[in-house]
Amino acid sequence: MAGTALKPAAKLVQYLEASPTPYHAVHNAVKRLEASGFTRLSERDAWELKPNGRYFATRNQSSIIAFTLPKSFKPGNAHGFAIVGAHTDSCNFKLRPISKRKKPADSNYMAIGKFGGGLWHTWLDRDLGIAGRVITASPDGTYTPHLVHLNKPLVRIPTVAIHLDRGQNEKFFYNQETGMQAILGLIQDQVSSSGNTVNANAMDIKANHHSRVLELVAEQLKANGVKDASVDTIHDFELSLFDIQAPTLGGANEEFIFSARLDNLFSSFCAVEGLVEALEGLNDVPEGAIPCISLFDNEEIGSTSAYGAESNFLEAIMQRVVGDPSRFDQAVANSYLLSTDMGHALHPAPDHANKHQAEHKPLMNLGPAIKTNAKIRYASTAPTTLILRKIAESAGVPLQEFEVRNDMACGSTIGPLISKMGLRTVDIGCVQLSMHSIRETGGAEDVGMLIRLFKQFFKDFAKVDKSVILDD
Repeated sequence: MAGTALKPAAKLVQYLEASPTPYHAVHNAVKRLEASGFTRLSERDAWELKPNGRYFATRNQSSIIAFTLPKSFKPGNAHGFAIVGAHTDSCNFKLRPISKRKKPADSNYMAIGKFGGGLWHTWLDRDLGIAGRVITASPDGTYTPHLVHLNKPLVRIPTVAIHLDRGQNEKFFYNQETGMQAILGLIQDQVSSSGNTVNANAMDIKANHHSRVLELVAEQLKANGVKDASVDTIHDFELSLFDIQAPTLGGANEEFIFSARLDNLFSSFCAVEGLVEALEGLNDVPEGAIPCISLFDNEEIGSTSAYGAESNFLEAIMQRVVGDPSRFDQAVANSYLLSTDMGHALHPAPDHANKHQAEHKPLMNLGPAIKTNAKIRYASTAPTTLILRKIAESAGVPLQEFEVRNDMACGSTIGPLISKMGLRTVDIGCVQLSMHSIRETGGAEDVGMLIRLFKQFFKDFAKVDKSVILDD
């Protein structure tokens, strides 16, 4: 395979390794956008948007919306939005609010809670690190969040020996509360203190979590330049386990990506790259629909949070950009959402291949698949799909088809949730194997194709939209 074809996949591998949590995924997206001239906006402030402006806003540090404005922009314009949507979260285990076992004999175990519908048995016997967001207190009484990425083998969830449970190869089942225990180490847990307590709740943190975890977090905060960082300044945190095995290109010709979190950082990365590359070398943002990416947290648990796809985040941003409430519905009617989430590739094993509907068997490295469902679990319709087909044809990107069997349940994504505001939507996704495993498999060539499709979408949507007549 040519090296140029692998370049986007290699960049995705770097992004995956640097993004063990949604906080890191958004942080790395912000760095890419700021390097391309985008300016941060705060939802707490009044906005003064300017023509040719490039902007982004984050919510909860784990969701992000970025957009650019055409040269002719002025408040009150009913410009449509050409939106690429995806999600930043993936299935994982999170440290519970009290992660330290209370019994002294159990002091080397950590209490963890599952996030999403993971293939949890794939987390067994893996080298796990700890990453997430930590809130620290400062001497001036302020509290600030910081990211930590303890990329070392700290935690293990062990299997039981075959000699003690001979039936494991016939029927595998571990109770996820009592049969899957996260081992931190054979440690004597002690509460350390610097003698300079800033945080009034520090003793709660020390009582509820292993001192070694707190010490490791404080050490990394210091290494990252947080001057006053110590166990005593840690006020609270949201930490997750992750597989420390690095993402990589694999297969006989490096045609695969082997990694955690392909669902759905694959799509999130391509959305950011597509937006940035669509603007490269341009002094003026092209006229037409407003290019926009919208990456949400919490899709894996239903999107019903203040920063999920079912929140008001996207609608609130669009309202601010339009600027005139009387023109907002018109702007929505002129808009379109390309909802992008990973799909299921045809499994190579005969036992599993028949789980696909006979005429809908997408393969990796043959382009993204259009997702349809008779019960509208996906939001694709004939008119919205037609628009996508025309854009994909111009981009030279092949499209596949995916629909589930009648006797199987259909998955879901953000498309139907966001479309409720009246937004025309099509659901698509590049396909992968081992979805929701700790180690997934995607197609390396699909990365470049998805980025090309997004670039063409931002460029051509408004023109193609005029050629598809509906409800007029």
